[in-house]
Amino acid sequence: MEQLVVRLGTDQHDPIHWAVWSTQSQDVIASGELSGSAQLSDLTERTSLRHAIVLVPGADVRLCQVTLPGKANRKLLSAIPFMLEDELAEDIGELFFAMGPKQGNEQSVAIVSHRQMEKWLGWLSEAGFSADALLPDTLALPADSDHSWVALAIGEQLIVRQGLWQGMQGEHQYLTSLLAFQAKQQPEVVTLSALTEIDLHAVPNIEQHNDIAELPPMGVLAMHGCKAPFTLLQGQYKAKKEHNAVWQMWRVPAILLAVVLVVSVADRALQLAQLKQQNAALNEQIDALVARGFPDLGTYRDVRLKIEQEMQRLEQNGDGSSMLVMLSQLSPAFANSKVTPQTLRFDANNTEIRIQAQGKDFNALDTFKRGAEAAGFEVQQGAINNRDNMVIGTLAIRGAL
Repeated sequence: MEQLVVRLGTDQHDPIHWAVWSTQSQDVIASGELSGSAQLSDLTERTSLRHAIVLVPGADVRLCQVTLPGKANRKLLSAIPFMLEDELAEDIGELFFAMGPKQGNEQSVAIVSHRQMEKWLGWLSEAGFSADALLPDTLALPADSDHSWVALAIGEQLIVRQGLWQGMQGEHQYLTSLLAFQAKQQPEVVTLSALTEIDLHAVPNIEQHNDIAELPPMGVLAMHGCKAPFTLLQGQYKAKKEHNAVWQMWRVPAILLAVVLVVSVADRALQLAQLKQQNAALNEQIDALVARGFPDLGTYRDVRLKIEQEMQRLEQNGDGSSMLVMLSQLSPAFANSKVTPQTLRFDANNTEIRIQAQGKDFNALDTFKRGAEAAGFEVQQGAINNRDNMVIGTLAIRGAL
C-alpha cells in the first residue's frame, strides 16, 4: 500500500516537502519539494493518490498537558480551554483545542488557531487533496523511551521531539539558541539523538549521538507519521467519511433510479392486475360457453380435460354413430341456412341430436330443416319463438336407421 505524506508550511510561500511512502517495503517511492502551497496541485501529475497524511509545523501547534480533577468526562474536557485561558495570549474563541492521549489524570492537549487550520485545509482542498490525518511534525519523530531528545533537519528547518507530548520546530539557527536555553534548565545533561547531519556538539548541557537514518528526512517523518495515533482532525475539523462524498456525487442518479424502479414496479403491478381481471373475465366466458354447450357436464377442475372426456363419451354409441359424425354431415345445412346452434344435446341411445337453433327468420330454420333431411336425417321441429329480431326454434335431428 502507498501513502502520500505532505509537510506544509506556515505560510503559502513556505516550501512544502512530500513523499510517497510504501508501507509494505518501508521505503520512500518518490519524494520532492514544492516552492509553496500554489504548487500543491502539481502533485496530481506525480501521483494518483488523493489522500494524505499531512504534517504541519510544530511551531504552529502548542502541546501541553492539563491535570484533571478526578475522573474526566465530556463536560470536564469541554472546560479545558477555560482552564488554560490565563496561559494563552489569544482569545480562546480563536483557538482550536484537540485532545491527545490521557495518562492517569494528565490530559494531553494540542492548541492551534482556527485561522491556521482553515488555511492548511484550504490549500489541500484547492489542490484536490484531503487529509486522512493532520499532526504537528514534532509528533512524527520517534519518541525515545529513555526521555532523550530526538532531532531531525529538513531543509532549513530543525525538528526536535523532547518527549511523548513535547517538541520544538523552527529555523536551525534560531532553534539552536532555544535548545541551548532549555538545556541549561535541565538538572542533568540532555542526550540528543540526531537522525540527520546536525552539529549541536557546541550547545552546552547537550550530549549529541548520531543515529543517522538510512531514510531521507521525509522518509523518517513518513514512517513514524503514518503510525501516529493522534490527529488534529477532531470536532468541527473531523474528516468527512468518503462514502458521504460518494453519496453526494451519486445522490441525484440514485434518486432518479429509485423513481424509475418505483414507476416500473407500479406499472408492472397495474399490468398484472389488468391481466388478472382479463383472465377472470375469460374464465367466466369459458364457463358460460361450456354450460351452454354441455349443460350436463357437471363440476370440473380442468375444463379442457373434462370436455375431452365428454367428447369421447359422445363419440361412442351402440351402432357406431357419433354426434361428431352427425354434426359433420349437418355442416352444409348450417352453412346454407346460416343457422347457429345455441344449445346442443346428444342422445346416444336414440342417435338423436336435440338443438336450440337461431336464425334470422322462419325461412332460415326451414332451409336448415330441408338441408338436414336432404342429408338423410329425420328432423322434427318444435316450438319457434321470436327474440331480439331473431327466430329461435327447437329441432330434434335423428340419424337414419
